[in-house]
Amino acid sequence: MSSDPHSMEKPVSILWFRHGLRLHDNPSLHEAVQDAEKEGWQLLLMFIFDGETAGTKLCGLNRFNFLLECLKDIHDQLQTLGTRLHVCHGAPIEIFEAIHQTRGIAKLCFEQDCEPVWKTRDEGVKNWCQTTGVPWVEKIGHTLWNPHEVLALNGGTPPVTFAMFNHVISAMPKPDRPKADVDMSQVQFAAIDDELGRKIGLYPTFPGIDYFHLEPEMETEKAYIGGERIALRALELRLTHEYEAFTRGTFLPNQRDPDVLCPPKSLSPDLRFGSLSVRKFYWGVLDAFKKSQQNTKKPFNPRIISQLLWREFFYTMSVENDYYDEMARNEICVNIPWNPVENNPHWKAFLDARTGYPFIDAGMRQLYKEGWTHHVVRNAIACFLTRGDLWISWENGLKVFLKYLLDADWSVCTGNWLWISSSSFEEALKSYGIIDPSLYGRRVDPWGKYVQKYIPELANYPVEYVYEPWLAPKEVQEEAGCIIGKDYPEPIVDHQKASAENTKRMNDLKEYLTRQLSLEPSPSVSPVEILDFESLAENFGAPEVQCCQECPS
Repeated sequence: MSSDPHSMEKPVSILWFRHGLRLHDNPSLHEAVQDAEKEGWQLLLMFIFDGETAGTKLCGLNRFNFLLECLKDIHDQLQTLGTRLHVCHGAPIEIFEAIHQTRGIAKLCFEQDCEPVWKTRDEGVKNWCQTTGVPWVEKIGHTLWNPHEVLALNGGTPPVTFAMFNHVISAMPKPDRPKADVDMSQVQFAAIDDELGRKIGLYPTFPGIDYFHLEPEMETEKAYIGGERIALRALELRLTHEYEAFTRGTFLPNQRDPDVLCPPKSLSPDLRFGSLSVRKFYWGVLDAFKKSQQNTKKPFNPRIISQLLWREFFYTMSVENDYYDEMARNEICVNIPWNPVENNPHWKAFLDARTGYPFIDAGMRQLYKEGWTHHVVRNAIACFLTRGDLWISWENGLKVFLKYLLDADWSVCTGNWLWISSSSFEEALKSYGIIDPSLYGRRVDPWGKYVQKYIPELANYPVEYVYEPWLAPKEVQEEAGCIIGKDYPEPIVDHQKASAENTKRMNDLKEYLTRQLSLEPSPSVSPVEILDFESLAENFGAPEVQCCQECPS
């Protein structure tokens, strides 16, 4: 039902989008609509650019574009109902105060943003609601379980290992199934007049990227388009491929045999921004597996949902840890004496994607250009920066990923940097499993096509030298049109020497802390757990959910 311009005196029920950028399986939308229909209130759907919501505090151009596409998809769907998504800019409390003074807010509904980075914003709004007498309702929708309830069941402390986390959630009810779509055909939508619109910073039309004056730092290329309807179509295709894999007795083949050049439609950015319901994905996978079990004796395999459980684990670990993305004040993080980045040429070379290691540089260039890399590339980048080669803190790498990755989720992204750098969890101070960027790249992409796509300087190199171009004879370099040390850099470190030195550093630190501080050895991690983690396709964002026509996985 369209907006009623003659009912401006009616109070409004507000749905405040932050994450959860969807209309399907949106508990907060159900809550906002429910009483609005019963009480005769008008429904107002809003998103507020306040400089931080949805990760806009540190946000590159690709990432910001993806957010706008998610919002525009909601806006377009609402226009078919005779209303719009009211996109505003300003401080949430000031905007709600202006609406309340003019129209009256009958109820304010929003999805839980459980991460501590949103605590100040949300506590401020909740306190304002309490002071003004505005009822507020916060619903769980971004996670499968309420992380606070997981902590409570674990005695108020975080389950510091993945195995412990799984033990705790095994005692909890299964996540709710997705809610049915809301019928808004009879809903009265609020209209905002020009005067109130000016007070609340309402964009007169849906804002494009030009409104935000974001200048590209480098050449970018759109690889992914955001939006609920695109995500739902991709999920349908994904579940079809998943079911086919289940019937063959396997799952997630692109995890075990990754194709870094596969043109995927990953669902991880959609999970990160909430344009796809995590419950819809969770239950879709379980239902597909159950269907594949018909007329067979195939047992349930819990690893089919392990990616989503890792996501939940990292949310739970972060939820009451204000310093989760730091080293010094983070109680679950080992303080490792990393090399400083100030005046550090290795750090600059890393940022410039000129380390001399083609697999690493290709990954960084793809990250900057598309806002994306495959999980195996991310693992290699993170290991190289931290305990593998450069001995630079994970905190610095985290900031780069949070800015440029479409799917960089604060809790999950941080958790994975902590893991890969051996700074926390079961992997604290572990010195094994260092990635050799040349051997690893060759195993993942034996023909070097990934490197040659993103490092055109090496496009004419013979395959045997693509990952170690400095070993190519001078005549080969000349024939390929790329002289190492001139057209493409020499390696900034010797991997074998650097990794051996860093392994000794890690072992010495572990021995010192164990002896001097009387620490117990960290819990050992099972091989299956490592496999599950390293098969987590989006190790530095939300879980990757690859699905593409060329390589269904």
